[in-house]
Amino acid sequence: MALKLKFLILCGFTLAAYLAAISREQSLPWLLAALLSAALLTGVLWPRWLLQRLSVRRVGPQRALEGETIVFRIDVQNRGWLPRFMVELVDRLPFVDAAERGANDGDKLLGSVAYVPGRGARSFDVPLLCEKRGFYKLGPMGLASSFPLGLAEARSRADRSLQTLTIYPKVFPILSLPLFGAPSQIHRGGYCLPEGAGAAEFSGLREYRRGDNPRHIHWPTTARLNELMVKEFEPLASASICIALDLAKDANIGRGKHSTLEYAIRIAASVAAYACSQNMHSRVLAAAAQPLRILSGKGDFHYQAILDALAVAEADGVTPYAKLLTEIALNCVRGETVLLLLAEPPHRNAETLQALALLRAKGVYLFAVLFERDSFFSNASWAKNHAGDRTLNAGLLELGAHCVTVRRGDDLTELFNR
Repeated sequence: MALKLKFLILCGFTLAAYLAAISREQSLPWLLAALLSAALLTGVLWPRWLLQRLSVRRVGPQRALEGETIVFRIDVQNRGWLPRFMVELVDRLPFVDAAERGANDGDKLLGSVAYVPGRGARSFDVPLLCEKRGFYKLGPMGLASSFPLGLAEARSRADRSLQTLTIYPKVFPILSLPLFGAPSQIHRGGYCLPEGAGAAEFSGLREYRRGDNPRHIHWPTTARLNELMVKEFEPLASASICIALDLAKDANIGRGKHSTLEYAIRIAASVAAYACSQNMHSRVLAAAAQPLRILSGKGDFHYQAILDALAVAEADGVTPYAKLLTEIALNCVRGETVLLLLAEPPHRNAETLQALALLRAKGVYLFAVLFERDSFFSNASWAKNHAGDRTLNAGLLELGAHCVTVRRGDDLTELFNR
């Protein structure tokens, strides 16, 4: 707007100078009008010339963690013989300032190059903060200039190569979780022991029965008693976690980084990290526009798959949480722990409790994270008129669930390590 105003003002002065020169037979008004015309043409055409024969390239990481500062390397190349002055670098970086407003598709000024020599290059580094997890398409990068008079701005997209950036959710450390075991198959005399150690432990000796596995015969005791004796094993309970995300639109309260969805993603990623570090099986399920189904597994590759999915998860679903929980109940493993992330509207509490009762009937343990919806509303008076239904808390306690309440601004590291 300021550039346009300057241009119009100079056009007005130039027109006035020519009108004055026409009405007078003097050389000075014509000289003044010529100078104003030259300034007008220079202010409009010079910026366009400055951007010719210039190219720019951005080099940087394609993956980062939420809260991490990454560095982009910017290279400006002048393919012309004459130098270029005062060129600005602009780029589309939607992850910048995304914590409050969400993804921003506007151009961001990265800096300016005062001088690029003919047939030369300039390079510099730009540090940027990754404020919010997600998958972002960057660029294309461009150049801009309004030098020397600031009358008009010329722009060009000098870099046609696009780059993507995946920002993974920030993970907080968890020292322990109140998990229970999921008993494995009982490995007694009639079964072969598993290859992995720790699936069963020795509990004693007993007399050989028909059908027992000969591999389990304890020969020293058999020789001493002159009677076949076999080793008996008891199963060890190994914990497994099912992370149930609620990606329904009406279950996401708040904006940007300070929303129930972002808190839930961070908690889910941190619990998955804890499970993989403890060599536990974990899986992630969610109903959204793009259903999230990560089967049970463990290890670094499994954890990376979970992070990739959580980085792009969005609250765009319409499926009630109760339906997802019912689906989990139909395919659950007895003794499994289901991580519940509850932020849905109070009018769905009744059907959600019914689904949770079905899970408990299947022998599943419940670890419930309840988001205090009122704390995530920006308008406190509006939130007060829509206070959450307390029946869900009471119902969870009756089902024997371990409950953790999360409010906006809570320190999740402290909350989960008490």
